[in-house]
Amino acid sequence: MTLTSSGLARLIDLSSVRAECDETEIRELAATARKLGVVCAFSLPCYTRLLKTLLADAPHIGIGGVVGFPSGAHTTSIKVAEARQLLAEGATELDMVINIGLLRSGRHEAVREDIHAVVEAAGGVPVKVILECHWLTPEQIVSGSELSVEAGAAWVKTGTGWAPTGATLDNVALIHEAVGGRAGVKAAGGVRDLATLVAMYRLGVRRFGIGTASGIRILADCAAQPGGEVEIGGTLAER
Repeated sequence: MTLTSSGLARLIDLSSVRAECDETEIRELAATARKLGVVCAFSLPCYTRLLKTLLADAPHIGIGGVVGFPSGAHTTSIKVAEARQLLAEGATELDMVINIGLLRSGRHEAVREDIHAVVEAAGGVPVKVILECHWLTPEQIVSGSELSVEAGAAWVKTGTGWAPTGATLDNVALIHEAVGGRAGVKAAGGVRDLATLVAMYRLGVRRFGIGTASGIRILADCAAQPGGEVEIGGTLAER
């Protein structure tokens, strides 16, 4: 299987979610998202309304909102309120951070209820649960993935991009096996080149959270391949 750069772009959530992002960067995010034709663009919550306005003429690009970002330690009621506000301001997808501390503490029912409350508030809008794998053991990654699926999440995601690591081959393989096709897998936090993206695609990842500069570079690298396309292969489940 091969993909052109335009096909690859439809696997990418372009993001500007660092603390220092200002309005200029959000305007650059919207312009780049439109130019590249990515599937979704993500900003911090205070910029959701602006991002929606900037991309009003590009309905093929989703507006991503982040819930409980970046720690996941917000109370459930705050996460629910944040989800509802983001949806009201134009978000079409929500990426919520799991309660990392409760997961590490073995409070599985509380974690499941926290996720489920946001899924319910989303009312059918896709919710991706961010595990922040850097702070979790392999066993906790598996538990977090299973709890996310049980709570109704559409996707399970490796990280926020704020931790030292996030998307590794081992982490995405663990998540892919744990969700067992019941949810999608999104890799974020360390996907900065075409080779890494392709390797993770082959492990079952179907969405990639990537910063603007990395997204431009990855798609340019794809376009520069022979024939303007990259051999992306199949998933482990297809082999």
